Amino acid sequence: MPKSPVVAPPQRTAVPSVPRTAWLIGPALVAGVAYLDPGNVASNMTAGAVYGYLLVWVVVLGNVMAWLIQYLSAKLGIVTGRSLPETLGTRMRNRWARRAYWLQAELVAMATDIAEVIGGAVALNLLFGVPLLWGGLITGTVSIALLLLQSRRGPKTFEFVVIGLVVIIAIGFTYGVFVAPPDPAGIASGLMPRFEDSGSVLLAASILGATIMPHAIYAHSALARDRFAPGKPVFGDETQGARTPAPLEELRGISTARLLRATKWDVTIAMLIAGTVNLCILLLAAANLAGVPGTDTLEGAYAALDAGLGPAVATLFAVGLLASGLASTSVGAYAGAEIMHGLLHIRVPLLARRLVTLIPALIILAAGVDPTLALVLSQVVLSFGIPFALIPLVALTAKRDVLGGFRNRAVTTVAGVAASVFLIALNAILLWLVLTGS
Repeated sequence: MPKSPVVAPPQRTAVPSVPRTAWLIGPALVAGVAYLDPGNVASNMTAGAVYGYLLVWVVVLGNVMAWLIQYLSAKLGIVTGRSLPETLGTRMRNRWARRAYWLQAELVAMATDIAEVIGGAVALNLLFGVPLLWGGLITGTVSIALLLLQSRRGPKTFEFVVIGLVVIIAIGFTYGVFVAPPDPAGIASGLMPRFEDSGSVLLAASILGATIMPHAIYAHSALARDRFAPGKPVFGDETQGARTPAPLEELRGISTARLLRATKWDVTIAMLIAGTVNLCILLLAAANLAGVPGTDTLEGAYAALDAGLGPAVATLFAVGLLASGLASTSVGAYAGAEIMHGLLHIRVPLLARRLVTLIPALIILAAGVDPTLALVLSQVVLSFGIPFALIPLVALTAKRDVLGGFRNRAVTTVAGVAASVFLIALNAILLWLVLTGS
């Protein structure tokens, strides 16, 4: 009896696997490091030590505004494939206007680096007794190594390293709250918006400058671009005018709409972590350091935590501060390079670009300026740079010719305008108080 012919099984067409939402998360967590930098630590710690629970509402409000701002930044990078500096660099036709805009953005980047390098230097001094100047050099060197990792191993590896540092930051800064819990009634009273004097206004501007950081806006659009670089339109997006990621195997078949949904989760997770940590820093100081002499400085706060809550809490606080400085200074340098490239249309070698913003921080350390005061004032400088990043971001993401069908809805634009007006008004009040000496 003849054998039946062997029928080969039907060939399956290879279909690229669509990654889960978790794979798409990462850029916001990296950009969110800017919300956990040493400037945040100094501002929130000082606010809690000096004013108790008074400015809790500022931390909460700043975090809510930060969610909207970071999502808009990421959306711009995903849909257009350009960072905010790149977009502005192509739309600003006047060469001198573009250079003036770059100058203020560069000053903001320098203020950012001052906070981050000084924070890392203080942490190394607290943990190992390293002199501040040498600690600043070590922090700057590590940031260069992290940037080299990003350029040679790609954004995903860079994200894993930075997220690991974020975990260390979170543990270091929240542990003390569980050891010595804050007063619930005090927290509730701190949710009522109010100021006490000009000093509280100064600290509020400092907290907002540390929470909503201009360089985080610039960096997030670039991080999203690097991870989800645009290519040809994909099915389902052509009518919207949107663009899809480059044809990387991991990203094939993913629509821009899905990337934006994943980005909302990314930003939400990042802001929940950042907001919780910042609030814990303020609450730790309000519950345990209020009225204690010298606790309005990082060194004094470390000593008071050591004496009042034990060496474990103090050491974890210093470790968190060190991880904060190392992670945030690399993200800040990344943002600075993107600002220069996007607005001046030039690329500067990594080492040269790093030195431009590192030198001012080292000069401050060498001059013996009080590190905590320098940190707080650097955050005030950052708060004045917020409108220059925020207003163009809101305006661009509301334009159909920029984002097509993914442009902002009316309610989103209104919320962005309201945040801009609030921040600009607060800065105007702060300037008036400083000039009048009130």
